[in-house]
Amino acid sequence: MIIDFHTHMFPDKIAARTIDFLSKTGGDMNPFTDGTWKGLKESTKQAGIDHSIVLPIATRPGQFHTINEFATHFQEGTLISFGSLHPESENYKEELKQIQDMGMKGIKLHPDYQDMYFDDIRYEHIVDTASELGLITVVHAGADPKCPKDVHCTPKMARKLLDDVKPEKLVLAHMGGNEMWDEVEKYLVGQNVYFDTGVILDRMPEEQFLRMVHMHGADRILFGTDSPWADQKKFVTLFDQMPLTEEEKMAVFSGNAKKLLGI
Repeated sequence: MIIDFHTHMFPDKIAARTIDFLSKTGGDMNPFTDGTWKGLKESTKQAGIDHSIVLPIATRPGQFHTINEFATHFQEGTLISFGSLHPESENYKEELKQIQDMGMKGIKLHPDYQDMYFDDIRYEHIVDTASELGLITVVHAGADPKCPKDVHCTPKMARKLLDDVKPEKLVLAHMGGNEMWDEVEKYLVGQNVYFDTGVILDRMPEEQFLRMVHMHGADRILFGTDSPWADQKKFVTLFDQMPLTEEEKMAVFSGNAKKLLGI
């Protein structure tokens, strides 16, 4: 089994313009799907992936209802969507409980697109409450094409939250901090936190990736692509060709995700 723990899609009526906007915002990034649920489902099938975990992002508090209502339509089968909320929400406890009641397994936070730094106390409150509810929290970590020189979730910020909150199900995307892997090794490797491989497998030095897998533990690494910003089929091949044991590959491809998701 293969589970892609980091993908994105959008409602049909806004998918085209959202993909166009994000492509330009990210410096002409080339998408590998059309951004729709059908496009992601087809990509997932072509890559031989069993489940794609969808990670929506609330970029303002008023998006809570529309984003999570759309997510409720994808709670089983090939596509499984998490929910999202904005850290400026005054009702974050109620919103997290609603997400749980909707049957979702977790939430996605993106400090860059939510325009808030991850060491803000409001993120600590959200992650702490999500942890109490048994929800998984996935966070964009490290540099983002939107604002590459103004990183909103550095490894040091993430370490502070880990020390303060001690969440059980926190996932830091992009191997703990996109393009900041030396700092990830300094502050985060060995801590009780998961990393995903979203969009890094064809950019991160293989030697460093393997070192981090072995030092952090293959049991805390999740296979992810960041589709549509990476080719799912290519990433399956790239990871499968890594000089890791079959046991390590099975853990990263699906074993760890199945434990987190309870499936």
